[in-house]
Amino acid sequence: MTAGSIGIFDSGVGGLGILREVQSLLPSTEIVYVADQAHSPYGERGLTAVRARAFAVSEYLIDAGATTVVVACNSASAAALHELRDRFPAVSFVGMEPAVKPAVGATQRGTIGVLATEATFQGELFSSVVDRHARGVSVVARACPGLAAAIEDGDDTDDLIRRFTADVVGRGADTIVLGCTHYSFVADQIQAAAGDGVTVIDPAPAIARQVVRVRPGHDDTDNGVTRYLTTGDPERFASQIERLTGSTQSTSTVEIEG
Repeated sequence: MTAGSIGIFDSGVGGLGILREVQSLLPSTEIVYVADQAHSPYGERGLTAVRARAFAVSEYLIDAGATTVVVACNSASAAALHELRDRFPAVSFVGMEPAVKPAVGATQRGTIGVLATEATFQGELFSSVVDRHARGVSVVARACPGLAAAIEDGDDTDDLIRRFTADVVGRGADTIVLGCTHYSFVADQIQAAAGDGVTVIDPAPAIARQVVRVRPGHDDTDNGVTRYLTTGDPERFASQIERLTGSTQSTSTVEIEG
């Protein structure tokens, strides 16, 4: 990596949706994507373990030259975003904040649903977002165990999606926030399960715009290469990228201790 590069990481493939949006806005910027698949999924680990991995992967990316780091995982953002900013003040961090604010603006009935992992709901970040933006609105927080892992593995997700979506819609939500980056890849299925009267909000485009905003002074003069790294099996990672994005990419293994 060269100085001024962007580092993006997730526990697996969920952050590829964020990566795609960033690439479209900054096509000439060097990007390194790390899938920490040896420790995936973050959302089913404790906050302490997720925080440790977030620090380890961030430090790897910073040491390699990244001046902007995108924590493209709601669980890792909930566990470590504030601490990462404190520890690395010279680095611009962009994290995943559940899109409660736009959901509050979109709801007609005053009830929104948030689909996310248990780790996302355990962190202080989610409570802070709700306190700031959801006064006077009911928030149905629905943990979705197993869904991120099913998306990661390419397993059938229909039953899980129907069950989780029906729960929040059944409790009155007319707007659903995708609170895990993996869920972007099944957004159409969630919309179909929710029905035409429900709005589904994917925060990926807004996150990419924030990446652009925090990078003043960086000219897009690099070659625009994106490197795909995984702490797991690179062949599996390559097949996942092709399955989810339709593109063929070279992948490599990286060891990140911590």
